[in-house]
This record gives sequence, structure tokens and C-alpha cells, in this order.
Amino acid sequence: MQCARAWKGVRVWDGRGRGRPRAWMHALEPSKTAVVLIEYQNDFVCEGGKLHDGVKGVMETTGMLGNTMNVVEKARAKGCTIVHAPITFSDDYRELSDEPYGILAGVKEGGAFKASEWGGKICDDLAPQDGDVVVEGKRGLDGFASTNLDFVLRQNNIENVVLGGFLTNCCVESTMRSAYEKGYNVVTLTDCCAALSEEEQKASVEKTYPMFSRPMTSSELLENEL
Repeated sequence: MQCARAWKGVRVWDGRGRGRPRAWMHALEPSKTAVVLIEYQNDFVCEGGKLHDGVKGVMETTGMLGNTMNVVEKARAKGCTIVHAPITFSDDYRELSDEPYGILAGVKEGGAFKASEWGGKICDDLAPQDGDVVVEGKRGLDGFASTNLDFVLRQNNIENVVLGGFLTNCCVESTMRSAYEKGYNVVTLTDCCAALSEEEQKASVEKTYPMFSRPMTSSELLENEL
């Protein structure tokens, strides 16, 4: 019962201003803000991509690609750091075990995200520009694990991390949790991510995201936070 009462006192961000931490009662400072783009690669984003059919429906429902392009354009102009976090593998997937399980098994079986192929490249619509940072070493779900992401953010004096990408309930969620644990102020863009189904999308953005971030739409970010 004591645990239950303690839990009731925990405030989480509900997307409408309630529960906002006191330190966040102001807009995000662009010079201390990074927009982290997770796996906007051809295999996910584009027709003909090995995993595109799985996310196409939610991409269309949320308009996530166009929304992300708009956020990146405006955030870059305001002085935010744009960080790309692709996942890539060698042709023989030597970075993984001989028999990976879970979602990485599907990646290997489907031949996705090979660094040498078109599918592993960042999509043209969000191609890195001068001043952007491309994270190195992402081989799993969490954008921080096995990469230089934390180093890059801290070297650039980043305090606020804005997340979008694929999959809503996988790599975006894993990166969100780690960013939260590492002490960053985390924003998740609910209309700049996509899952394999509407049910998974809804569960993540409505139930999980508020526990570890401030979920909001791209319009809310641009109108109220930057």
C-alpha cells in the first residue's frame, strides 16, 4: 500500500501541460537541444525498402515523414543540433550472433540495414546536412548502447533530447528510456514515429512515453517549445 500511495504521487507528462517538471516551465534552448533521428533509412522509409510495408500504414496515419522533415528544417534553422542514428550491419551480419533472436533475428533474416546497400542508407528526404552529426556504431535497439551518442551530446552541451523515428515501441522507446536514465530532458514526438501497427503505436505513445518523456506532436514542439 505504501508503494501504491507513493506511486500515485509521481507526476508524468500528459501532453497537455499537467505534470510538467518545474525546470521545464520554459521553452527549450536551441543551443542545448538535439533532435535525434532514429533509423530514417530507406529500408523503413521508402517504397522497396525491406521493412517498409510493415510501417507504411502507421507512417501514413501519423504523417511522420513530412512532420519530421518540417521539424528538422525549423530546428536546424533555430540552431538545434541534428543527430542521425542509423543502424547498419556488414553484409554477413558478423556484428550479430549466429542465431540472433527477437527483432534482430528478423532484421538478419530479411537482409535489412546492410551498410553497403541502398536500404541501409539514410533516406534522401532527411539526408545529413553540414553541421549535422551521424552517430557511429548502432547495432542494436538503444541509440546509446554501442554508439558514441552520449559522447556527442555531452561534447555539444546538449541537455534536451527530442526523439523521432522507428520503431515507436522499439528503438525510439529504448533510446527514450536510456536518455531519461542518463539525465537528459526527453521529448518524444508522437507524430514523428511509426510502429508496425496502430495498436502498438497507441500503446507506446499513450502509456509508456509519458513515464519517461514529454510526449507531444511536432506542432506543439515548434509552437510552444522552440
